[in-house]
Amino acid sequence: MNNIRTLLQTPVLSNEKSLKTLVENRTVYSLNNCELNLFETYQESQLVPLKFNDLVVTSMLRGKKVMHLFDDPEFEYLPGETVIIPSNVEMKIDFPEASKHNPTQCLALAIDHFKINETLQFLNERYPKEGQNNFWKLDYDNYFFYNNVELASTINKLIKECMSNSITKDALADLTLQELLVRIIQTQTAKAINTNKLNDKNNPMVPVLEYIRTNIRENINLKDLSNKACMSPTSFYRYFKRELGMSPIEFILNEKIKQAKQLLKDPNIQINEVSYASGFEDSNYFIRIFKKYEGVTPKQYQLMNFVN
Repeated sequence: MNNIRTLLQTPVLSNEKSLKTLVENRTVYSLNNCELNLFETYQESQLVPLKFNDLVVTSMLRGKKVMHLFDDPEFEYLPGETVIIPSNVEMKIDFPEASKHNPTQCLALAIDHFKINETLQFLNERYPKEGQNNFWKLDYDNYFFYNNVELASTINKLIKECMSNSITKDALADLTLQELLVRIIQTQTAKAINTNKLNDKNNPMVPVLEYIRTNIRENINLKDLSNKACMSPTSFYRYFKRELGMSPIEFILNEKIKQAKQLLKDPNIQINEVSYASGFEDSNYFIRIFKKYEGVTPKQYQLMNFVN
């Protein structure tokens, strides 16, 4: 929910003698329902085309690309970020900084569409979402996001299974593919909420989010939130965790940190003022939580923004 990007474990680069090309050198690991492609580029290039027949989940591992996708403006693509691309959609890629000493490395996981449909059907049957016409589905308009810990962990597991020599790797990869699709949908939902782009206004989450943001300074409890969603506390907790992949408490903390980051843009505000205005009663606790989420203390974050 915040801007921390969780990095993936990076596979070893190819031996120089085994390279077939210096631009998007490709190593392939094929399984029954997916294909892991590792691409490496060792020289500057522009507008390199790439297209897959299946949906592809791509994640940057090293270096920097500039992506040209759909009719949207170009954007930088960096480690800790993931892009999903529908089947038969051509992307064009720039490598502005690639060199033998600074290669790019990116994974592209192509997933069989039958496996995707099977997984979504299973989720909709066994774990139906609340509200009418509210289904488990991929949002192709919400195709770029930062890796969180859960998503990165799942991708790492898939890399390991795809590169494994185990006789059970297809079975384990299939289970992990299901997990990956759940994590992607949860991450997309979290991003839509974070950017106020949740399209379904009848979603029970909408009044809950409004309540949290309006009362961010207050002591918000599960009973208040479940009442807003018209659910029992137990049902609401399960629903929230399923939708976002995090508990209501974790989400509230994210919102408090987001509020604090906005306030810290003022170079004159005191840290204890930020703590109180963000709903933290204890400044020391606020400093610890902020550092856990952002990697720096509130004061360091304030100074960094002031310098920038």
